[in-house]
Amino acid sequence: MSWLAVICLFIGIVLVIVEMFHPGLGVPGITGVLLLIFGIVISAKNLFQVLVMVIIILAILAIALTIVLHSATKGRLSKILVLHEAQKKESGYIGTEDLKYFLGYEGSALTILRPAGTADFDGIKLDVVSEGDFIKKDAKVKIIKVEGRRIVVREQK
Repeated sequence: MSWLAVICLFIGIVLVIVEMFHPGLGVPGITGVLLLIFGIVISAKNLFQVLVMVIIILAILAIALTIVLHSATKGRLSKILVLHEAQKKESGYIGTEDLKYFLGYEGSALTILRPAGTADFDGIKLDVVSEGDFIKKDAKVKIIKVEGRRIVVREQK
């Protein structure tokens, strides 16, 4: 085996492993795979040698992938790649799916609610549903129930 083949194989493996640890555009990974293919082509004399080299390279990369996956779940890499902070309700964050803070608000219907439509609550336009009754445009409504993104209103008499 020539020095050129050994260098190509070594650099190819290193570049593929670098791509495993720092996934991104794939430049190191693609370059590494091309160098591995080139190293195999210039060093292998027959099909059996090609198969042996491919199996050895795949075994080395499988071991490296196992180490990367272990590091990504429990090791140092998990501290870099995985976001551990969360935006919790206790900290003051409110998601768009949780609209319970509108419960009890009073506003006016911007459209006819039959039973779905739009209502305005202190300048905030929301898609609402009436309890089943037909509600005229500009009627006063109150939010009586919130189920996820579904806001149920009742006409105020």
